[in-house]
Amino acid sequence: MIDVTALTRTYAGHRAVDDVTFTALPGRVTGFLGPNGAGKSTTMRVLVGLTPATSGSATVLGRRYADLPNPGREVGVLLDASAQHAGRTGLETLRIAARTMGLPARRADEMVERVSLTGPEARRRVKNYSLGMRQRLGIATALLGDPEVLILDEPANGLDPAGIRWMRDLLRGFADDGGTVLLSSHLLHEIEVVADDLVVIGQGRIVAQGSKAELLTAAGTLVRSPGVAALAQALEAEGVHVAPVGPDGLRVEADPDLVGRIALASATPLTELRAADGAGLEEMFLELTADTARESAPEGVAA
Repeated sequence: MIDVTALTRTYAGHRAVDDVTFTALPGRVTGFLGPNGAGKSTTMRVLVGLTPATSGSATVLGRRYADLPNPGREVGVLLDASAQHAGRTGLETLRIAARTMGLPARRADEMVERVSLTGPEARRRVKNYSLGMRQRLGIATALLGDPEVLILDEPANGLDPAGIRWMRDLLRGFADDGGTVLLSSHLLHEIEVVADDLVVIGQGRIVAQGSKAELLTAAGTLVRSPGVAALAQALEAEGVHVAPVGPDGLRVEADPDLVGRIALASATPLTELRAADGAGLEEMFLELTADTARESAPEGVAA
């Protein structure tokens, strides 16, 4: 499994990652979410030994990544699909990686087939690949050593809808077979579909974590009304906490039945009333990170 404990990474006095602690468990997909500049990529770089931690620890399968005897055989990593030798073909890239890991050359051909690169595509130079093809090649490299753990940063970038569905099925199957997946993505719907657990980070600090079901259920009730101000007043008069969602909505810390009864008693019409988990991951994410989101903010020099 993946274990990050009190991890801090500082650049020139700025804490890109600030006392971050979480685990990613075998048999589960852990979604790692946060706005641009939140610290996701820096955390992953520390986890795989590309950036040293200022303090704290990050281990995979009980060891630092650098201490694994043959890391590619235990941990599959894809942090940047563009960080591949542009002059080599896709097949050459995989065969070199296979040789580095002590694997037979045929393993490269097996991975080409597994990620649905055609023969001509595999023999094309990487500089001529689309982003989606580079993602498939990066995933093939991550899977090459038949690892127990996958660490993937934005692996669905550049994939078409069919490719995203393929990615989702691949990760779900990997976890169902007992593997550990840590997945960072801005495609919140895809995280919502595939993830079992969520870790949400903002400005370098964890703002929420737990199972997807727990976090979405804890979101309460979403209600919309043309008389939203009157409804908010009626709910607060009954001791129910509310938070605004857009111009006519509220997120309410009560079940829908109670909200409906209070609305009826106050003669307030409703246009929407449902458990907030039905509103999906996007609204929960935006609410949790509202105070920490920054436009195009960098994660220190390592981002």
